Amino acid sequence: QVQLVESGGGLVQPGGSLRLSCAASGRTFSSLVMGWFRQAPGKERQFVAAISGSGGTTYYADSTKGRFTISRDNAKNTVYLQMNSLEPEDTAVYYCAASYYGGHAASNYDYWGQGTQVTVSS
Repeated sequence: QVQLVESGGGLVQPGGSLRLSCAASGRTFSSLVMGWFRQAPGKERQFVAAISGSGGTTYYADSTKGRFTISRDNAKNTVYLQMNSLEPEDTAVYYCAASYYGGHAASNYDYWGQGTQVTVSS
């Protein structure tokens, strides 16, 4: 079993930045692909970014490429999402997820955090 706990969400003005963190339990963290997804009210859960177990490969949704950066620290069992140039359209609940397979599909991810709210508004 893997347990995931997100933190770092909040209210930020357009153009601002936030860094989300996701702490994972368990001894297999470095073998897991870690992903971030988001879900806005009335919309489906959307892929944001993912990172390979070693951290050497990253994947981004077109809407976040160039603004968001995913990274991980395997010594701390933690994955991060640095979000810059935030827009109102980025407002959503952000979820951390873990998978042995990876990819963009939420169905590929077996473990999920509880989510953290990010609101971009002036």
